[in-house]
Amino acid sequence: MRITDLMIKETMIMDLQATTKDGAIEELIASLEASGRINDRALFKEMIYKREAESSTGIGGGIAMPHAKTKAVNEATVVFAKSSKGVEFESLDGEPAKVFFMIAAPEGAANTHLRTLAALSRLLIDTDFIDKLMNTQTPDEVTELFDTKQAEEEAAKKAKEAKKEAAKAQQTPEVIVGNPDSDEFVVAVTACPTGIAHTFMAEDALIKKAKEMGVNIRVETNGSEGAQNVLTADEIRRAKGVIVAADKKVEMARFDGKPVLQRPVSDGIRKSEELIRKALNGDAPIYRSEGKGSAEDSKAEKTSVGSKIYKDLMNGISHMLPFVVGGGILLAISFLIEQVAGEDNVFFQLLQTIGGGTGAFHFLIPILAGFIAMSIGDRPALMPGMVGGLMAVNSNAGFLGGLAAGFMAGYVVIFLRKALAGLPKALDGLKPILLYPVFGLLISGAIMFYLFDPIFGGINTWLVNVLNNLGTGNAVILGLILGGMMSIDMGGPFNKAAYAFSIGVFTSSGNTNGAMMAAVMAGGMVPPLAIALASTFFKNKFTEQERKSGLTNYVLGLSFITEGAIPFAAADPLRVLTSCIVGSAIAGGLTQLWKINLPAPHGGIFVAALANHALLFLLAVAIGAVISALILGLWKKPVEAK
Repeated sequence: MRITDLMIKETMIMDLQATTKDGAIEELIASLEASGRINDRALFKEMIYKREAESSTGIGGGIAMPHAKTKAVNEATVVFAKSSKGVEFESLDGEPAKVFFMIAAPEGAANTHLRTLAALSRLLIDTDFIDKLMNTQTPDEVTELFDTKQAEEEAAKKAKEAKKEAAKAQQTPEVIVGNPDSDEFVVAVTACPTGIAHTFMAEDALIKKAKEMGVNIRVETNGSEGAQNVLTADEIRRAKGVIVAADKKVEMARFDGKPVLQRPVSDGIRKSEELIRKALNGDAPIYRSEGKGSAEDSKAEKTSVGSKIYKDLMNGISHMLPFVVGGGILLAISFLIEQVAGEDNVFFQLLQTIGGGTGAFHFLIPILAGFIAMSIGDRPALMPGMVGGLMAVNSNAGFLGGLAAGFMAGYVVIFLRKALAGLPKALDGLKPILLYPVFGLLISGAIMFYLFDPIFGGINTWLVNVLNNLGTGNAVILGLILGGMMSIDMGGPFNKAAYAFSIGVFTSSGNTNGAMMAAVMAGGMVPPLAIALASTFFKNKFTEQERKSGLTNYVLGLSFITEGAIPFAAADPLRVLTSCIVGSAIAGGLTQLWKINLPAPHGGIFVAALANHALLFLLAVAIGAVISALILGLWKKPVEAK
């Protein structure tokens, strides 16, 4: 398949008018929508911005490649555009972007499409080719330029394959690239989250630079089709160093004992020479597949402390959430049955057992603690972390004790790795199956028993008592804060922090104190409902596609799925976030003013009947949603005026 089969002339923009990144993305998406290549503008835009949040697709050198793979795409398409003025696109080199390729890949993209998109990415490493693109005046010239270039690339590929077959016939080792007389050899792995652009651009940049440096290199790509050109054990053994230019997880255990540079995929594109030189010189930390340290680990590039803590915490919360949702819904249903049939009903008792304190909810804090520990200390830390979390449950240290147990167990295992690093190599096999489990559990358990359980048990008891005895004024302020936090980032750290706090209060009270749950559930229901109302009653402020997407937010909002508002917040963050925070805070505050208790951690309107004041709970949500919808609807400009 030719690249120009995907890069159709009707979508090309030969003089992009946008002057900002958001404007450029809007203009490119509009071209896709006008040609019928996408079926859900809001979803496609959400996925484009989701990819941008991971790292800018402004790769430098004047090129930007925003891309997404989603069911919102009808047919694989590449929108070509160029800007004579340049657009500030948050590019990696800080320079304006002048050439744009918006890649739209359907969720089930065919292999031929993916290979063609990979071929496009590789062409963009050639600066001469980019200069020629900038000088084109018509879509026909763009098409002709790409067809000619692709024909040259295919001819070169056939020649390379012929050379490879000849080498195989003569039983001579294949030289991937570089100088056959040199023993300078490195291996690399490239990968990006979507696997349709940066993966292959990094591969080509590394290969091109290795040729210039006279270095032999072998590059494995982890793209949409899976791992290609997979590195062999012999190649890894022979390599002087390993480059992992990846923005997603790749198989790392095979590099145990090798100097490994772990960098973003963008560095593979823009800093290929630096990476190759460091790999050759062994200027990289020695990788240990089970996290064992080494003297060279000090060379590793470290993330900020805050980012590390957040990543570890989110690992625990994300693994805990299925237990919250599954167990919480079953608990909610059991409470409904209790109201109708009484607590002696067999179904009430069954659902209480499955979802409650001896079922799913019994695992909340152990799972949270275990996966926080695993994020820090890898697999050996999982068991000590889970046991520490269970001890927190049994000693009334609760949610706070479980958090502390998770972080503590993770760092205990890291301490053990360093402490046991001097043991004879013959004992390495005993570490993961005997030494780490035994000593990790012993040390973590002792710290929990003698230190954390008494401290956090006391704090937790005090916190629950304070919350249970809050005066109306203080309770309303807390409700305002928790409700507003649910809308600050709609599923991000603020949202998760408010939700996790309320879950902690709920579980510590024996699943009875649902006051905080009422505040966060009301606050989380407001944003999608506000979007739905605003798009219904202020039609001239939203595009047709946004109005269609807005309708789905009625269902999402009633179900307590805040994330339904994210595409709208991404498109217009100031207006959407501000209006939603105001409405969510009001809804959360009202639940506390009216002393609403909702003993269910999830479910939205479907568990509202469990509240002691069900109608007041629904009224609080409605008031918050209407206020947010009015602020947003009055604040937004009509579509025609944008």
